[in-house]
Parts: sequence; C-alpha cells; structure tokens
Amino acid sequence: MPMSLGMARPGEELVVVGLSGGWGLCRKLADMGLVPGVAIRVIHSQRAGPLVVDLRGSRVILGFGVASKIMVNGRR
Repeated sequence: MPMSLGMARPGEELVVVGLSGGWGLCRKLADMGLVPGVAIRVIHSQRAGPLVVDLRGSRVILGFGVASKIMVNGRR
C-alpha cells in the first residue's frame, strides 16, 4: 500500500511509485533521479523535519513538505 515518504522510518528500503505536486516540483525531483521505480533507503527522518535518503549511492536531503509529495511502497 503506497504511503508518503514523509512517513518513512530510518533504515526502510522503499521504491518510489509516484509524485504529487506541480510540474516544477515533479521536474526537479526527476532531475535529481527521484522517479517512479527507483529504489531508495531512508537514512535519517524526523517528523516535520528534513529527510535524508540514499539514492543510488548519493545522499539527498528533502524537506518534509517535498517528502510528503513522494509516494513510496516497501521494497520487495
């Protein structure tokens, strides 16, 4: 069942399934490599604070508002 990346806990391995937001935000996330189908791992997460994820060996820091617009599923 999809959930917001903002709800993820540290250590979780997830797969991006969708993006919700305006055209500009979706394009910026796509330019960073956050597209549907990509696997990520949550490194650091605080409720209502920044989120750090591992994306293909790089660390990406996302604000809570942006993270809440990224829909993810558990990795299988």
